[in-house]
Amino acid sequence: MKVAYLTGIRRVEVGEAPAPRLGGPDEVLLKIHSVGVCGSDIHYYTQGRIGSQVVKFPFTVGHECAGTVVETGTNVSSLRAGQRVAIDPLVACGQCDQCRAGRRHTCRNQKFLGIPGQMTGALCEFLSLPAECCYRIPDSMSLAQAVMVEPFSIGLHAVRLAELAPGSRIGILGVGPIGLCVLIAARATLGCRVYATDLVDYRLETARRCGAQWTGNPTSQDIVRAIAELETLGLDCVFECAGDQAAFDQAVELIKPGGALSIVSIPEAARISFSMEHLRRKELRIQNVRRQNQCVTPAIEMIASGAADVDPLVTHQFPIARSAEAFELVAAREGGVVKALISVFPEP
Repeated sequence: MKVAYLTGIRRVEVGEAPAPRLGGPDEVLLKIHSVGVCGSDIHYYTQGRIGSQVVKFPFTVGHECAGTVVETGTNVSSLRAGQRVAIDPLVACGQCDQCRAGRRHTCRNQKFLGIPGQMTGALCEFLSLPAECCYRIPDSMSLAQAVMVEPFSIGLHAVRLAELAPGSRIGILGVGPIGLCVLIAARATLGCRVYATDLVDYRLETARRCGAQWTGNPTSQDIVRAIAELETLGLDCVFECAGDQAAFDQAVELIKPGGALSIVSIPEAARISFSMEHLRRKELRIQNVRRQNQCVTPAIEMIASGAADVDPLVTHQFPIARSAEAFELVAAREGGVVKALISVFPEP
């Protein structure tokens, strides 16, 4: 089967590998149709690591994916061959204290698609996964939309964790794919008024299409002053989705006393800092967001029903033979790219 490998820093090559067999009685064998290029994949592409997770080349990344069931294990009754599925890339142990507490996303023994030392990624033609990772999608949903279930479930999880009231005033700093998913979730579930910022103007255009009432680029204006003039009491919550120290500094200035900072990004820097004056005097809460938890099914329902329109986020599609081009485009943030998909087996 065809497989796309990271073979070095900023190097992607497509090769051949033996097709996997069904992994066990609780697994399903999948034909992978499309894989989204995620920001975390780009960390591995440009840096070769995320924190302590270091790539040993060659390695296959990719976790935002959708496919069709080819074969099922003997214990699997929830799925059958031919069904199309969205995929949760997390494999939890189900036994640790976190899993027992309903926090599978912080499982102490978890494995995740496309993470060094855990599981090889989805940029390949066939993949065997536990059936519990596979969620059947309705006939009305495209496989491209099914790929977007994974990032949208993160945005939905972030909004749920924030425990906001309907109509809250929020900021989203960084409107790449995850920031846009937070925006879509906040608008769809709570009707939030959204102030969105980014360093890339075409992403701000997409944010407006997705429902942001105000957008601004910190390179061309003082976004803190501009938002403060419109929201004199401050914002209820700011979702930091850029992973940049400047964005963290802006966030704590924008939040009202008693408000919250939600950290959704994965900063490249090992450490970030905050103004303790702002944190202490405003008594701000900080909430980190770790992937998603129990949001895949509602994400599918919202996308399938049209309540969450993720179609504007998918701007580019590449065949697997052009995987290197897809990665470089996303890394460079050029060509109007928001979310690039790599088609392994194109949708009929």
